[in-house]
Amino acid sequence: MASPVVVADPEVMNGTPCFRGTRVPFQNLIDYLEGGHSLPEFLRQFPSVTREMVVQALEEAKDSLIARIA
Repeated sequence: MASPVVVADPEVMNGTPCFRGTRVPFQNLIDYLEGGHSLPEFLRQFPSVTREMVVQALEEAKDSLIARIA
């Protein structure tokens, strides 16, 4: 399994979960999607995050949720 794409590092954004190697919080992605914005729009606003990173992050979130409720 690949390394997690969303990490919390106390040295980066005070430990806010961010996309690895960036200062972009995962919550920004959730907020964009909840607000009805498209993934391409998110990627344009945050060019340091790739589509592959977003897909992996959403898969990790899905797996975590399923494991928690199973």
